[in-house]
Amino acid sequence: MKRIATIEECCPPLLSAALDEPDAEVLASAFKALADPVRLRLLSLIAAAPEGTACSCDLEEPVGKSQPTVSHHLSVLADAGLITKVKVGRWVNCTVVPARLEQLRNVLRA
Repeated sequence: MKRIATIEECCPPLLSAALDEPDAEVLASAFKALADPVRLRLLSLIAAAPEGTACSCDLEEPVGKSQPTVSHHLSVLADAGLITKVKVGRWVNCTVVPARLEQLRNVLRA
């Protein structure tokens, strides 16, 4: 799959033109990361945390998942560019990437 730096480089708003296959793949990978209820909850917990940053140690209990499961879901969100992760000791601080969420919102605008 071809890597694209930003959604704007590939994809006009969904209703303005038909998507070609590469554009659809780029968008689908981002939306796929959001399609899982645990990942969606994790993203909302991180976004609601002070300054949009949360320690992975504070995310296990709210979603009722083990550390390895939370870590996996955080990696999926990071790979999709929705959060950044910074390792601090044995834990990871996660921060929402507002610009990436805005890109996805813009694609859905009519």
